[in-house]
Formats: sequence, C-alpha cells, structure tokens
Amino acid sequence: MAMTSTVPLRIGISQCLLGEHVRYDGGHKRDDLLLEALGRYVEWVPVCPEVEVGMGVPREKIRLVGDPRSPRLVTLNTGVDHTEAMERFSHRRIRELEALDLSGYVFKASSPSCGIREVPLVNAQGKDTLSGVGLFAQAFMEHFPDMPVEDESRLHDPQAIQNFLERARAYRRS
Repeated sequence: MAMTSTVPLRIGISQCLLGEHVRYDGGHKRDDLLLEALGRYVEWVPVCPEVEVGMGVPREKIRLVGDPRSPRLVTLNTGVDHTEAMERFSHRRIRELEALDLSGYVFKASSPSCGIREVPLVNAQGKDTLSGVGLFAQAFMEHFPDMPVEDESRLHDPQAIQNFLERARAYRRS
C-alpha cells in the first residue's frame, strides 16, 4: 500500500472512532484495527456532529423516526427534536470540510447522525427497521456524491481497506 505522494490523504472520520470520549454515554468506539491499517497513509479530520451541534457529553440517546426519506432526529426518552439543528450544522460543517480537500470519509456504522446505511429507524407504524441513514452522513454524501465513504465495520477486511485507499487516491487526483 505504498503512497505515490508524500502528502497523506486527508480523510474525514467520526471522532469516536479515534478514541475520543464523545459518545452519548461519555464513551468512545476507538477502532484500533482501522487506525492501524489506515493511520500511516492518512491525515484524519475528526468530526462528531452530535457534540458539534451542541448536544454535549454525556447526553440523551437519539434515534431516527418517521419516513426513511426525511427522518426526524429525536431524543429517545424526552422526544426533543434535533432535526433542524443537525441540518443547519451539516450544511455549515460540510462547507468547512470542503475547504479541507478531503479524499474520503469513514463514518460510524449505525449512528443516527453518521451511519451511511442500515441505521435503526422507527417508522411511521412504530416498527423498528434498518432503513435509515444518519442525517449528517446523508447531507455529506449528497454534497460529495463521488467521494469515497465507508463505515468502520466494513473496513476490517484488508481488501476493503485497499479498495478504500485506492478510491481515495483516485478521488484526490481527479
């Protein structure tokens, strides 16, 4: 996996994957395998939408509810709706990330803000489904439709890591 340039790829990442204590319960989801496999090739650009939007640590757990095409982001127990705040934050933060010339992004799987597929969502009938996409991740992918994105759970396979790096290098060259 030798780099063709001495400048590392700049890759966005869900901040909890770096071991930062930003999760709702005050914990983290440090992914040593991912960090070891990619760390020497990339410069990480950490983002935690939930903290950056002002939800704090620790905080009440959030979830997606409603229509999978336009879900609401609400707290689990009190039902506080953070959808508009997350949408405003996402548009602002995406502009900031655009200026950093990212070559890819690694999102936290299943997160109501960062999951890129199969995020738990309570549909209009009150049934739990895996049909959601995190609000920040959705806005990011719409803004950067060609940028390589992946969630950490899929980057535990050496071939998937190699493919992600190749796609990120190609994106940087384009």
